[in-house]
Amino acid sequence: MAGKLAQPTMLVNVPRLITAYYSNLPDTSVPGQRVAFGTSGHRGCAFENSFNEWHVLAISQAICQYRKQQGIDGPLFLGIDTHALSVPAFASALEVLAANGVEVMLADKDEYTPTPVISHAILTYNRGRDKGLADGIVITPSHNPPDNGGFKYNPPNGGPAGNDVTGWIEAKANAFLESGLQGVKRISFEQARCAATTHRHDFLNAYVSDLGSVLDMDAIRGANISMGVDPLGGAGVHYWGPIAERYGLNLTVVNEAVDPTFRFMTVDWDGQIRMDPSSSYAMQRLIDLKDRFDIAFACDTDHDRHGIVTRSAGLLSPNHYLSVAIFYLFQHRPKWRKDAAVGKTVVSSQMIDRVTAKLGRRLCEVPVGFKWFVDGLLDGSLGFGGEESAGATFTRLDGSVWTTDKDGIVPALLSAEITARMGRDPGEIYRELAREFGEPVYDRVEAPATAQQKHMLAQLSPQQVLSAELAGEKIHSILTQAPGNGAAIGGLKVVAESGWFAARPSGTEDIYKIYAESFRGEDHLRRILAEAQTIVAAALAASPQQPGTASGTNLKEGP
Repeated sequence: MAGKLAQPTMLVNVPRLITAYYSNLPDTSVPGQRVAFGTSGHRGCAFENSFNEWHVLAISQAICQYRKQQGIDGPLFLGIDTHALSVPAFASALEVLAANGVEVMLADKDEYTPTPVISHAILTYNRGRDKGLADGIVITPSHNPPDNGGFKYNPPNGGPAGNDVTGWIEAKANAFLESGLQGVKRISFEQARCAATTHRHDFLNAYVSDLGSVLDMDAIRGANISMGVDPLGGAGVHYWGPIAERYGLNLTVVNEAVDPTFRFMTVDWDGQIRMDPSSSYAMQRLIDLKDRFDIAFACDTDHDRHGIVTRSAGLLSPNHYLSVAIFYLFQHRPKWRKDAAVGKTVVSSQMIDRVTAKLGRRLCEVPVGFKWFVDGLLDGSLGFGGEESAGATFTRLDGSVWTTDKDGIVPALLSAEITARMGRDPGEIYRELAREFGEPVYDRVEAPATAQQKHMLAQLSPQQVLSAELAGEKIHSILTQAPGNGAAIGGLKVVAESGWFAARPSGTEDIYKIYAESFRGEDHLRRILAEAQTIVAAALAASPQQPGTASGTNLKEGP
């Protein structure tokens, strides 16, 4: 079924899902039912007791206490996406926020609100202030399946909360769960909606009217290129029409449907409905339309990830588009700081390294998680931050901060700016880069691992890697800390002359993930992947913490 339209039997039963949200109670003795903030908030499924009303009530109260402790007393911008669990979770959160006297800003007309729009609102409000600062909450599980729910907190810096913040909130929330919600303040939803502290905010127009400060909208309009966009039924569905109207763009929204079952989606690689704009299976509908437009693009459910579809190459790999975007931006943003660096995660393509070196810019390589880009984006020392999972943002035309969270809308529109100003689409430009720097092949796979093995992997040292070679080449670096900021990568990266791999444990599943890339072709990549698992297994076996090896010999391909 991969790449084919979802069948009725695959669709989530929304009434049952909502019932499970309100009626099922988490068991805190089960790790999977506790509050757990991963790289981007707490996520789970109501059917599995990992995202229920109690979770949202507990997290919301924990955030209220965190705000009080930190002296954060400005407005809290609250947004939701189009997942079925987002509306009931919104109600639960507002009941707690209002009971705690938090000034909450809700979208006009109960509009859905993309993640980057919340970040933009926080930063816009806080500009020039040193007290009464704003923060925000986005209720979204990102691109995950329709039965999932999610909850993210963005502090006053506008970006994803750091580990110190999420660790504090997570511990407090779990303590509330363990006590049966003792200490959680709450009023009725109707009281909360009508509270003097609950306000309305025009998120849509505030964001849309500011896009000209980060993109060359005149160039896009002047070239009159035809654009297609598929919001994938997500939170930005009603943003694209106003963007086209305000800036006079030749832009067509190919699907305006909002349906919590996401029945209009084509099925992803593993049979799941997943609104992932980097997946060729999930993007099949827009790929089929590619010849209708000069450039087409899509965003995931909370619109913090992008997918770019070109006439020349179809759906671009996120790594390919990040390379093109960096190559273009640092040559067409003359007001950016001359020392503004390129930010990438340790599992992103080495093509970015080569492009960055060609541009004469500094590379800032950080662990997985967009939170590591926040400080650099805030002060302008990073011009661009991006990750291989199709999340990116960049600074305004004048080099000042735009958002400190991933923004799917702006990189999507950037593909139109690139096409308009370069006379070639990003797929054609990537081919030119590959001719100059080499043609890399990239993949990500998964392997089983117990909870103990995952912990061991996150704690490995370079000395525990016993191999001297990777796929026939001498290993020249073994990293457990990111070169850009010295932070632990929560795993291992092994680099040779023309290939590398990184292994890190999953935050939510009993697996570890191996990312790999080769500049010598597919066969070399397969050899790197096979040897990567052997190297990781041997390192785990040599760990003083626990004898044993990583389980499983069959690599399961990921998206």
